[in-house]
Amino acid sequence: HLAETGGGLVQPGESLRLSCAAHGFTLRHYAVGWFRQAPGKEREGVACFGNSDGSTYYTNSVRGRFTISSDNTRKTVSLQMDSLQPAATAVYYCAADSLYLARSDGYGCHTTFDYAYWGQGTPVTVSS
Repeated sequence: HLAETGGGLVQPGESLRLSCAAHGFTLRHYAVGWFRQAPGKEREGVACFGNSDGSTYYTNSVRGRFTISSDNTRKTVSLQMDSLQPAATAVYYCAADSLYLARSDGYGCHTTFDYAYWGQGTPVTVSS
């Protein structure tokens, strides 16, 4: 299973680092995506990391402020979130897709792919 950690309450402009850990398997050939769902809104894809090809994707609203990365063991994928604003308030979920290379047609991971494995989520609140 996947487990997210690192959520919490921060003030606008501050940073948080979320981690997604795989338990019982490695993420070596998976894409790992981060998604978020704010109250009353649809779930949104934020970023993804392709462990097989090192590809990354960011939604426009976070590009340049969020950084996704994988550790050397390929068991944890982290999302560094800088310059957080209240609009980032949401429950953040990580998810894994083992078939992303076949779906990607050479263009790497994307959050629109079909992610089969999901964590329980970690809440992030940005408020003064």
